[in-house]
Amino acid sequence: MSGRVLPFVGSQEPWTGGRTTDAATCVLAPNASPWTLDGTNTWIIGDRDVVIVDPGPDDPEHLAAVVAHVREHDQQVMGVLLTHGHLDHSAGARGLADQLGVGVRALDPGQRLGDEGLVDGDVVDLGTTELRVVATPGHSGDSVSLIVPSDGSLLTGDTVLGRGTTLVAWPDGTLGDYLDSLARLRDLALDLGLVRILPGHGPVLAHPVDVIDAYLAHRRERLAQVQAVYESGVTSPEGIVEVVYADVPREVWPAAELTVRAQLDYLRPRSVEW
Repeated sequence: MSGRVLPFVGSQEPWTGGRTTDAATCVLAPNASPWTLDGTNTWIIGDRDVVIVDPGPDDPEHLAAVVAHVREHDQQVMGVLLTHGHLDHSAGARGLADQLGVGVRALDPGQRLGDEGLVDGDVVDLGTTELRVVATPGHSGDSVSLIVPSDGSLLTGDTVLGRGTTLVAWPDGTLGDYLDSLARLRDLALDLGLVRILPGHGPVLAHPVDVIDAYLAHRRERLAQVQAVYESGVTSPEGIVEVVYADVPREVWPAAELTVRAQLDYLRPRSVEW
């Protein structure tokens, strides 16, 4: 689950997926919602040898579309990778992997199929393309991002979305980890000259450093708002959501409440008790 909380970044035009770069194609899952934006982006990464990143929901038509694409382009699937274990990214993984006769690699051992996992610093070598694994906890404890250096691309799962911002799924996700992960991705994007973000939901974003700077600034702003409302006497997470997130649709308030709880947990050793 992504949890769109504020549409402050990214195009508002509908996103339909498709070929994005020479090494990346998105097959968009049909699970659009306020939580998942246009749907889950299932990324096919590589040239002839490919991996499938985030198969999405266990939807037979969607999984068939993924298989049809790789067969149409005569691609050999070397494995399925997960950016994290939330069901809108992972529920279809085992079924797709079984169908293709490959494994599922993830940071969380419970999400894996086969002996190989994904850990920080791993390199997935596809011959003409490689993916570098970066642990980016915060949205969830098991979140990873994937860098495709030859393509200048950064796959972020739900750590950065193509539109709006994401929830910190407390208590599994924590704000301190999330801020550290954003800072790490910013440094890597700058050092490696990355030119685009391939998110888990929503459209592709250019200028990764600028996008991440906007995310960090937004988090600082929201954190200050939460602290001010708390200090004014509104101390329950539900009450804080009603004030701080009054400008967002009520249907995503549950996501906002998780993020508020993460913010309060982050502030607690500093000044907040709740």
